Amino acid sequence: MSGIETEIPGLRVASGYAYPGALVETDWVEEHLTDPAIRLIEVDVDVSLYETGHLPGAVKLDWHTDVQHKILRDFAGQQAFEQLLSSLGIRDDHTVVFYGDKSNWYACYAFWLFRMYGHQQLKVMNGGRTKWEVEGRPLTQEVPQYHPSMYHAQAPNVTMRIFRDDVLSGLRNPARRVVDGRSPEEYRGGLTDISLSPQESAQRGGHVPGAKNIPWSLTVNADGTFKAADELRQLYGSKDVTPDKEVIVYCNRGGRSSHTWFVLTQLLGFPRVRNYDGSWTEWGNMVRAPVER
Repeated sequence: MSGIETEIPGLRVASGYAYPGALVETDWVEEHLTDPAIRLIEVDVDVSLYETGHLPGAVKLDWHTDVQHKILRDFAGQQAFEQLLSSLGIRDDHTVVFYGDKSNWYACYAFWLFRMYGHQQLKVMNGGRTKWEVEGRPLTQEVPQYHPSMYHAQAPNVTMRIFRDDVLSGLRNPARRVVDGRSPEEYRGGLTDISLSPQESAQRGGHVPGAKNIPWSLTVNADGTFKAADELRQLYGSKDVTPDKEVIVYCNRGGRSSHTWFVLTQLLGFPRVRNYDGSWTEWGNMVRAPVER
């Protein structure tokens, strides 16, 4: 999955990433808070955080409701996605910068989803909401009001996703690697490390047979920023997850695996990475699905 980026003058990012333009630093964001070509979107695991204070000019994206199909276990369709972005005043030519809590779990999820619908200029604020707060940068409770736009999305690029039957049929494929981005305890079959709603729980614990456990948390530094490219390459290479392989990533319901997808595609430049967003909430509830512990 190739990255799409446009270099922005003054951008400060760590060297060595395949697509360094996919990241922006907090100081760059603060310098561009009033730039009309930029739209900031906050996407948090804890969807109540936005109301306590957010970056000036940032709009809220609620991953529970805004981008989910009302009935199906799926994403909002193309038309609904267009309506959402239009209501937020986002244009096709905006540079969209995502940030959020949990070292950008759902910021990366939104990046992946927006890319699937064809938006080209997408970036993640390195370190997310926590780094911004620790640095004492400005927050506001004022909700911005933007004029509605006429957003036009592309048809979803479903090659960025993988579905259960394809995962199941490829379990013995020697050219494929499956990466479980959850905690070691979840991987072993224990309790999850996040609070789950009934819709997110699974009847069985464990992992997809043959999956390599590379927790998302190992890809970030203590301040929530992404580790350097050499460290990330060593982390995945030590589990034989290399660019020549087809890589499938999953977690519990697609958030942490989107973070892993971002690391592999945007920071390391892996060409064939697909997100199994059905993840363990589907696999762990599926009749006769093989499970390892």
